[in-house]
Amino acid sequence: MLTSKQRAYLRGLANPIEAKHQIGKEGVNENHRELLCAALEANELIKISVLESVMEPVRSICDQLVELCKAEPVQVIGRKIVLYKRSAHNPKIELPKNRKKK
Repeated sequence: MLTSKQRAYLRGLANPIEAKHQIGKEGVNENHRELLCAALEANELIKISVLESVMEPVRSICDQLVELCKAEPVQVIGRKIVLYKRSAHNPKIELPKNRKKK
């Protein structure tokens, strides 16, 4: 579970990246799972665009992707979804640490 500070940090990192993946009118399927899980392993942070032809709510699509890839949702804004998952083999992103309250 990401803290609000970590989520804000990841949103900042995701801002300049382009959405390289799309969800079309067929919705989320097994092909998306394989593709997106591989992209998350390679990049840790990905942006996904949901096309206008998709009738399902974008938040629902995000929930499905989170469940399929065991990822963390970072942001859903408009028709864009940002997901994060720490790479098991080659971690690149160092998240801010949680500070303990005194």
